[in-house]
Amino acid sequence: MNKTMQRPRAATWYDNVNAVQTTALMADWLSNRDSLTARLVARCNKFRVQRLSQHKAVCLQDEYAAIGLPRAMKVHEREVFLRCDGEAMVYGHTIVPLTATANEWPLFHALGEKSLGSTLFNDPLVRRGDLSYARLRRSHPLIQRIVARQPDLATADSMLARRSLFWRKGGCLQVTEVFLPGVEGLRLVQV
Repeated sequence: MNKTMQRPRAATWYDNVNAVQTTALMADWLSNRDSLTARLVARCNKFRVQRLSQHKAVCLQDEYAAIGLPRAMKVHEREVFLRCDGEAMVYGHTIVPLTATANEWPLFHALGEKSLGSTLFNDPLVRRGDLSYARLRRSHPLIQRIVARQPDLATADSMLARRSLFWRKGGCLQVTEVFLPGVEGLRLVQV
């Protein structure tokens, strides 16, 4: 396929969840501003953060402007699966500008398999920006990364995602969460 026939690799992000045309249940998952980690923990017996990678990488075409970069350039990048009872439910992708200091994000590099969400929501210095929403197509780099690790998802035409900026002491980071098909089947665990 030549370049003019390829689908765009960048996503269109919307300020309103209705723009991604989804079910009421998924709209609730996408638009809820509480900790996603806490919501998942309440819906499974065993929650786990599986760190896939954490390194310097060039950010995506639909990311750089949101974090104030002039073009796609190197950032600190972290990729995880949030798993409920062993099944991947959410793919998390976080980017932080290389100019960020340890004072702004003191725990970012030492997270390992700890939840970034728990860290962000328990820090009174952190404030969250607005949520934006997208339906990521197969051609999007994040979907390609997900499918490379979860080949059973290769038949999905698209996946719903949300992202937001978090600010701390003048520094920002962006978290993108891609919701995998199993999320719709999660129910609160009775204690």
